[in-house]
Amino acid sequence: MKVYALLGVFLFFGCSIASAQDTTATQNSLRSGTITSQFEYIYRVSNNIREHEVVKKSHLEQLKANVLDSIRTRTKEITQLQTQIGSLNDSMTLVKQLLSTEVEQKNQAIASGDNFTFFGITIQKTVYSSLMWILVVVLAGALGFFAMQYFRSFGRIKKAEKDFLEVQEEFEQHRKNTLDRERKLKRELINAQMGKN
Repeated sequence: MKVYALLGVFLFFGCSIASAQDTTATQNSLRSGTITSQFEYIYRVSNNIREHEVVKKSHLEQLKANVLDSIRTRTKEITQLQTQIGSLNDSMTLVKQLLSTEVEQKNQAIASGDNFTFFGITIQKTVYSSLMWILVVVLAGALGFFAMQYFRSFGRIKKAEKDFLEVQEEFEQHRKNTLDRERKLKRELINAQMGKN
């Protein structure tokens, strides 16, 4: 009988240890791993009675708690991601507004760099440059025209001076001739008067 008692004690402790290992394995398997692996574990440890699975209620409750915890965690992650997406969208909107403002300021700076005020009138630099070149060409043309007129006048003046000198020379010559004739006539007159007296 002692053998039966001893055998009974060993069986009792063996079943307890097996049950404890099974519970520990169940808890370890239900407490870790993915939801899919937890479902597979429950499917493996379930009893099959005439094509109906018998599942321990504690396993289902643990699985339900794990699924709900996973859903809560995912919901929190989704909420955080949506918040981050919202803040990123706000940031992108702000950056787009700043970019459009900067682009507009750049365009205004370029436009103001291409324009300036001249006698109270806003003029583009290209128009101003064209007007200045036209003014330079007109002034150069006027300078050329007046230089040509000056040189023509200078030539005429030189010719007139030359003609004047020739006329003056002729006049001097004529005056000398006239003086000589006058002297001759006076001498003849004096001689004629002396010859009568």
